[in-house]
Amino acid sequence: MLTISKKWLLAALAAVILLLLIWHFSGSRNKPNTVVTAVVRQGDIENVIAATGKMDAVERVNVGAQVSGQVKKLYIKTGDNVTKGQLIAEIDDQPQRSDLRNAQAALSVAQADLATREATLLRQDAQFKRLQQMIKTNAVSRQDFDQAAEAWSIAQAELTAQKARVIQAQIEVDKKQLDLGYTRIMAPMDGTVVAIVTKQGQTVNAVQTAPTIAKLAQLGTMTIKVQISEADINNVQPGQKAWFTTFSNPDKRYNATLRSLELAPESVMKDDALMGNSESTPSSSTNAAVYYNALLDVPNPDNALRISMTAQVNLLRDAAKNTLLVPVQATKRDADGKTYVEIPDQDNKPVKRTITTGISDSVDIQVLSGLKAGEKVILATQTAGADKVLM
Repeated sequence: MLTISKKWLLAALAAVILLLLIWHFSGSRNKPNTVVTAVVRQGDIENVIAATGKMDAVERVNVGAQVSGQVKKLYIKTGDNVTKGQLIAEIDDQPQRSDLRNAQAALSVAQADLATREATLLRQDAQFKRLQQMIKTNAVSRQDFDQAAEAWSIAQAELTAQKARVIQAQIEVDKKQLDLGYTRIMAPMDGTVVAIVTKQGQTVNAVQTAPTIAKLAQLGTMTIKVQISEADINNVQPGQKAWFTTFSNPDKRYNATLRSLELAPESVMKDDALMGNSESTPSSSTNAAVYYNALLDVPNPDNALRISMTAQVNLLRDAAKNTLLVPVQATKRDADGKTYVEIPDQDNKPVKRTITTGISDSVDIQVLSGLKAGEKVILATQTAGADKVLM
């Protein structure tokens, strides 16, 4: 009896499991398809051209030494604000002072020689005029007269030459005075000292190039140089608004204005060959990406922006605020090229609705007509499970 009871028990258990399986699979087949939807919402949208750029001061200069010598004194340090004409460094001026004294002495000698030449000419002129009168009455020989005329001409020529030597000596004095003035290095503009290249006590050599003493920059306005792809270049123009962020402060948004757009790629600025030089291969010239430099200006009143910072720039093409938005994924095009979305009915069946769209940022798209805020649009259809709504 015990064996028969176990058999009946196992049979009953198997029957129950079979019924449960049949119920489960038949129930799943009867479930309607479910959909993933998104809610039509209101918000702001921008269509931008993204680019990366580097910052620089709107004006930056290297302050160099125009004479050689030892840097005797530096009057600045990094971060100092200076004004145009302010003394920032001095070079030992003893060699220049000596050169100036020598030039002044040479000028004095030339001027004294000039006075001698002038006196000689006056004497020769008087002698020549006297003989001119005497030759008329044959009171003097022709030879004596000719010698006097020759001496007068030579005196005139020597005076002219000495006047030129005086001018040369004066030019040399002026040059030495300039060299002496160059030992006092002045700020060429208002700005901030961003770097000191030469230390106090260091000797500089200005024979071939002007060695840099310090670097000044006007940091009140910064310039961002960004590269714009040839695919976007026709959508960019001077005066266009932009905004950017920095790696140091990614949550802060800075506003900028596009100042200028270069008409040729940077490669053309460096090389006159538009299609590459003769050493370039045809494939490299053809396939190389082409970019144009654009310059944007941004105020920097608190000096938070620094030279060589990286800027993630967004050039604004179009924008709308408090407008209806749906995901781009929800939109489709029919055979006539019209844009439409699908709206779920009460049974989650898609119902086509034509809409008019506007600005897109590749994630969302503006809806100008055809939908209302709070409506749902279908993103995708699922075969089972509960509805999913993306807010």
